[in-house]
Amino acid sequence: MAQNIYDDPAFFSGYSQLPRQVKGLDGAPEWPAIRAMLPALAGRTIADLGCGFGWAARWMRAQGAAGVHGYDLSENMIARAKADTADPAIAYHIADLETLDLPQARFDLVYSALAFHYVADFQRLATTIASALVDGGDLVFTIEHPIFMAARPPHWIADEDGRKTWPVNGYALEGERRTDWFAKGVRKYHRTLATTLNTLIGASFALRHIAEFAPTPDQIAATPELAEELERPMMLLVSARRIGT
Repeated sequence: MAQNIYDDPAFFSGYSQLPRQVKGLDGAPEWPAIRAMLPALAGRTIADLGCGFGWAARWMRAQGAAGVHGYDLSENMIARAKADTADPAIAYHIADLETLDLPQARFDLVYSALAFHYVADFQRLATTIASALVDGGDLVFTIEHPIFMAARPPHWIADEDGRKTWPVNGYALEGERRTDWFAKGVRKYHRTLATTLNTLIGASFALRHIAEFAPTPDQIAATPELAEELERPMMLLVSARRIGT
């Protein structure tokens, strides 16, 4: 079972104050890059894995999606998503991505934002998603970048010139990482870039677009603290398509 850190009161309280939770998708600087990777949504049936407060599900319905199913392990997240959603074409489900069971060939798109790095068995998840997509269906997701994940613990250090530098420790040593973020001992799983992409290929996906998020000059001008994101990639964005076997 995945760690249900989002139902920890201290974690949930801090997490709820993040700009991306207060402002929704507009508070996520990577959102324009994600949006550009999404297929046309009109008439599509979509699964949102790790749906959180339901921001993406509601936006997708506004773009014409026929229906959205949101899945999240956190009872707090699902309760908030339901409270903020008045749309019978959006359904929310409490589900553990480690043991997720989805209907076969049901979805045109599976979407996920910053959730898969909490899953130990990514191969099982990728296979489950592939089975749940129609042939030609799309998978678009974001995770913490392996370079960001590899640091033990994740933190900036200063080089000999005083410049911020991000340490990369044991990059080839995949597996559990622990970090303190709003709560002690948050558990995540580091995988190399090659492992992530090759797992998708092995699960009958064709890679369509890969992005390593970096802020634009306009974003940095509006939010100067984003400039440090140019020093190392924090997020990996992936678009892939289910192909017939």
